[in-house]
Amino acid sequence: MLVVLAAITLTTMAQKDVIKLPQPNMTGGKPFYEVMNARQTQRQFSDKELTDQMLSDLLWCANGINRPDGKRTAPSARNCKEIDIYVFNKKGVYFYDPVANTLNLVFGTDARHKVSKQCEFAAKAPVILVFFANYGKMPGFDKEAREFYGATDCGYVSQNVYLYCAEKNLATVVMGAIDRESLSSIIPSRDGKVILAQPVGFPEK
Repeated sequence: MLVVLAAITLTTMAQKDVIKLPQPNMTGGKPFYEVMNARQTQRQFSDKELTDQMLSDLLWCANGINRPDGKRTAPSARNCKEIDIYVFNKKGVYFYDPVANTLNLVFGTDARHKVSKQCEFAAKAPVILVFFANYGKMPGFDKEAREFYGATDCGYVSQNVYLYCAEKNLATVVMGAIDRESLSSIIPSRDGKVILAQPVGFPEK
């Protein structure tokens, strides 16, 4: 009986550590030129939560799979797909798996305040996306190329986030002034670099 209870407990814990996101919306939305006209930076956030559907759509737009061959909504050098997205929210820190469309828990405490000491406003946003260039996915690139293409590809992902936010009337701002040393203690991979962070939420009224 104890063995069965232990197995049930472990299974329940494992399920809590993986959040299956809804299927992202891939059609509809505002016309392209309206989205481009609405694209902007906003630094004041409401603490209103995003729905699971909005989070799924946001992450898919950022760097999700949009073709049967597994290629992404954002380009990457030699199709390395090296930009990993970590989602910081009030429940903890999650790794976005675009193949399974899941959030996998990597840090079980709210760590939004650890993202940036200079940009304290970001911690109020319900979600902060942290973009990590995973150099382990870039075989054949030398150090200079990894850093260059990792930063370039991260920019594509960030712009996709901006466009999603423009379409949904959400606030966002990309941040380079982040605490990379603090983030390195949270993000499990060691072969790479945190490039940028981007809070997302409803604008403060």
